[in-house]
Amino acid sequence: MEEKIQKQQPLEEESIDLIEILQKLWVKRKFIFIVTGVAIALGLVLALLTPNQYTASCTLVPQTGEKRTGGGLSGLAAMAGISLGDMTSGEVLSPNVYPNIIKNISFQKELLYARYTLPDFPSPITYYDYITDKQYRKFNLPASIKKYTIGLPGVIIGAIRGKPEDTPGIGTTVDSIPRLTYKEQKVLENLYKSFSLNLNQKEGYVQLSTTMHDPHLAAQITLKAQQLLQQYLTEFKLQKVRSNLEFVESSYQEAKANFEAKQEELARFRDANVNLTSAMARTREEKLQSEYTLLLGVYTELAKQKEQAKIAVTETTPILTVIEPVVVPVEKSKPSRAKMLFVYTFLGLIIGVGWVLGVPYLKETMRKVKKTD
Repeated sequence: MEEKIQKQQPLEEESIDLIEILQKLWVKRKFIFIVTGVAIALGLVLALLTPNQYTASCTLVPQTGEKRTGGGLSGLAAMAGISLGDMTSGEVLSPNVYPNIIKNISFQKELLYARYTLPDFPSPITYYDYITDKQYRKFNLPASIKKYTIGLPGVIIGAIRGKPEDTPGIGTTVDSIPRLTYKEQKVLENLYKSFSLNLNQKEGYVQLSTTMHDPHLAAQITLKAQQLLQQYLTEFKLQKVRSNLEFVESSYQEAKANFEAKQEELARFRDANVNLTSAMARTREEKLQSEYTLLLGVYTELAKQKEQAKIAVTETTPILTVIEPVVVPVEKSKPSRAKMLFVYTFLGLIIGVGWVLGVPYLKETMRKVKKTD
C-alpha cells in the first residue's frame, strides 16, 4: 500500500504542475493574444510586401556518347604495324561535369554580360547593370528591413573594413589569366543564388532553373545558360573530333606511303622476274602480293575514315536534347503567403507563452541565486 501511495504522489505533483501552468497561461491570456496578434500583423504586412518570385526552367537530356572504334580495321592495321587508337567521332562529357562547366569563369562572365530584353526598360541590359545600376534597382522593403536588422552586423563590419578596389583588366595583358572584380564576384554570388543546375542521374536528365522577381529575366537567363552549356559541350566535342581528324590524316599519309612503296617493290620484282621458274621466286612474289593486299586494305579504309572524320567535324548534332523548353512563367513560385502567416502566428504564440512562463522562472532563479550568495 505504501508503495502505491508513493507512486501516486509524483503523478499528482505532475497534474498539479500542469494545472498551474495552464492557470498562468489563462491569467496572461490577453498578453499572449496581443503578442500573437502583433506577430500575425507583422507576418501579414511582410507577406503582402514581399514581391513575387517566378521560376523559369528547362529540362534537357544529354547524349550518351558511344565509343566507335575501327573494328576490323584496327586489327588489319595492327598487322601492318599501324595503330589507329580510338577512332571515335568525338567523346561526350559526362553530365557529372556540368556543374563544373557553369562555374567556369568564362561561362559566368558570358552569363553576366549577355544582354537581356525586359519589358520595363527600352533597351537590352546586362545582368551586371541590372544589379549594380541604381536606375534599374527597385525598392524592396522586406529586404531593406532584413538588411538593417538581422544583417546590420554585416553592414557595420563591411563599412569598417571597406570594399576592395575594383581593378578590371588586371592580369589580362601580363599573364592572360581571366579574373573577376570584387563587384563582379558579388553580382555572380547573387545570380547563382537564383540560378541552379540539377542532375537527375536516376531518370537521366538535367534541369536548369532560375528564380527571380522578373519572370522575363528569369526565362532569358535560363535560356542563355542552356545555350552556353550546349555551346561549351559542342566545342569540347569538336576539339576531340578535330584531333581525331588530325590523327586519321597522319595515319592515312603513313599508310599511303607504305602502300605506294610496297606497290613499287612488287612492280620491280615482277619486271625483274617475268618468267618465274623457281619456287623461291614464286614464294617471294606471293609474300609481296599478300603485303600489298594488306596495305591496300588499310589504305582504302583509312581513306574512308578520313572522309568520315571530315564530315564529323562539320556535324551540328545537338549534345543536349530539349525535353521541356524554357517558357516565361506566369504563376509565382514564391513566396507562400499562407505559410508565412502560419509561421509568424506560431512564432508569436511561442514568444507569448515563453515570456509568460520563462520570465517568472528566470526571476525566481535569480532571486534564489542572490539568497545563496
